[in-house]
Amino acid sequence: MSKAAVAPKIGRPYLIEVRGLTKEYRNGAGVITVLRDVNLQVTPGEIIAIMGPSGSGKSTLLYILGLLLPPTLGSYTFAGQDVLSLDRRGQAEFRRHKVGFVFQSCDLLENSTVYENLEFPLIYAGEDRQTRPAKILAALERVNLSHRVYHNANHLSGGEKQRVAVARALVNEPRVILADEPTGQLDHDNSQQIMDYFQKIIATGETAVVVVTHDPEIAARCSRIHTLRDGLL
Repeated sequence: MSKAAVAPKIGRPYLIEVRGLTKEYRNGAGVITVLRDVNLQVTPGEIIAIMGPSGSGKSTLLYILGLLLPPTLGSYTFAGQDVLSLDRRGQAEFRRHKVGFVFQSCDLLENSTVYENLEFPLIYAGEDRQTRPAKILAALERVNLSHRVYHNANHLSGGEKQRVAVARALVNEPRVILADEPTGQLDHDNSQQIMDYFQKIIATGETAVVVVTHDPEIAARCSRIHTLRDGLL
């Protein structure tokens, strides 16, 4: 049985469940359908790979899962909660406390220290000043970068920057990591190291990771592989 055919783990409630998810855009020429009737279930303790050609809707699906985009149709529950019914404040709270984002470009504050890059999401989440240092150091230790805590981000290597991006995604202890081509600009060794960290993250069985990737080696290390083509999963 291929990984693409393996069902979610039996006996555990879904962390993420989307059904009939459709995303359409309207322009002068009519309607462009990016996602078509997508169904996806994710349980804690697994890494899901989303693959497919450019323009197939992979990033759009990821942004909907992170409540960065609304779907046109469909349902989305997270830990049993209908998150599409949340108002803007509720959706912002969801992103702050339940979701960690990792992007291909890292998006670090280049003229700030590693500490400041990890402190920003804690400030945004309302974390007390006294408890921030311990959370920042704990996140950096998970990616073996505690020795870089006061380095400027623009003095780090490409692999170190992406590891900081992973630590930043972890600092608020989210339930799911959404990673959009997180290894796309890294060499083989650094790419595998990022996947090593993702494997450690899910080992507790409390967190899930959803990875958009073009790399079959990265996908092969995931629990399941889903392919998007022409908006169909």
